[in-house]
Amino acid sequence: MSSKDCSVLVVDDEENVRRLLSAVLTREGYNVETANDGKAGLARFSELVPDIVLMDIRMPELSGIDALREMRAIRPDATVILMTAYASVETAVEAIKQGAYDYIIKPFDLEEVKLLIDRAMQMRSMKQEINLLHRELSNTFQWGRFLTNNPKMMELCRDTAKIAQSMATVLVTGESGTGKELIARAIHYNSPRARGPFIKINCGALPETLLESELFGYEKGAFTGAQVRKIGLFERAHEGTLLLDEVGEMSQNLQVKLLRVIQEREFERVGGTETIKADIRLIASTNRDLAAMVEEKTFRQDLYYRLNVIHLQTLPLRERPEDIELLANHFLQHFCDQNNREISGLDPVALKLMQAYSWPGNVRELANAMERAVIMSLGNMIFPDDLPTQIAENDDRYLEADLEEDASDDIALDAIDTDEASLKDSMKEYEKELIRKALQRSGGSRIKAAQQLGISRRSLMYKLQEYRID
Repeated sequence: MSSKDCSVLVVDDEENVRRLLSAVLTREGYNVETANDGKAGLARFSELVPDIVLMDIRMPELSGIDALREMRAIRPDATVILMTAYASVETAVEAIKQGAYDYIIKPFDLEEVKLLIDRAMQMRSMKQEINLLHRELSNTFQWGRFLTNNPKMMELCRDTAKIAQSMATVLVTGESGTGKELIARAIHYNSPRARGPFIKINCGALPETLLESELFGYEKGAFTGAQVRKIGLFERAHEGTLLLDEVGEMSQNLQVKLLRVIQEREFERVGGTETIKADIRLIASTNRDLAAMVEEKTFRQDLYYRLNVIHLQTLPLRERPEDIELLANHFLQHFCDQNNREISGLDPVALKLMQAYSWPGNVRELANAMERAVIMSLGNMIFPDDLPTQIAENDDRYLEADLEEDASDDIALDAIDTDEASLKDSMKEYEKELIRKALQRSGGSRIKAAQQLGISRRSLMYKLQEYRID
């Protein structure tokens, strides 16, 4: 991080000290803000979130030591340099134990101040890079995350592996919840840029002005509220990968600016004149039909062709039914571990219901369904009643169809001796009443009613048909 990107907050009750440090550090390229006491400094710190704080120890209202504690409580990684008179060195040393980066003795040498701030910035930048690397490595993509038995999905995985080694721009399309971001991460973490940052932004989640500021950054004073320079995502993704999720939601104005970045590999911050090189790999994803949008004049044709150098299409879950059981068991294990549960598997009826469901939310919906099932389950199996309503409500239709299929294997209920008719009728009435009460207690759930009665769901379905109970 250069001095141009660094903000410094000077906190001192002496006006001449504030003016001197502000002038010197501004000439060095730092963005400098000042405050005249500890209380005001703390307020400015919360508002500006500066990179470095240069603060006196002895001040009215709130001392530098107390302000340091408050700042560290707000931001544990705050970099604070304390200024002190010779007589207060012991206090400064104690402050370092409480989290101050360093201290400097008044009257100070300006060159010493500049060197100290420069060293603090280098240390801060190094920590940020290390933290970023740790986060990225903890999320490093493994091919095992692609769980599939589907031939088309296997082919998609092979294509992704080949594409990763290139530097080409990639367009990933498909319905929401089909793993477009997973594809993008696979490309990044198996590419020569794997040690660089992977940064994602949802183009449909922000209004145009905010999206532009996020992408390109802005200069101090570029607009009302721009009190410090902001580094945009194109700069943050330097030597890495930037994923533009839902790129089809981007406005025409921003489409033009994005086209220039792709073509020229350079841009300017909002309100700035400095041209910045963009050394990034770009991946775009969308659930919309960009080709149709080009025909409708809502998406630029030239940008479409720039993004569509390599096109990958993900499959909806309904087109890969062989993966439902595989994915369901994967998520079952994951959420059991997360919730400290022991569930052995899926009831066959529950699995058939899941395989018959259309999954409009795709893999994301399946994951949510299994999380709910793990939370709602009271036993060591996932039953239909544990599934979301839109899946479990197909239970009756499935069982009725199953009954018709297996009817030839069951004993006819009407082959009873007529001499026992009176007893049979009494038993039927008693049985009907028991079933009605069980259904009432279970809120209409046939599965729970069967459990209360101690019979199978199939047996209960026969009884309901026989007694014409709705």
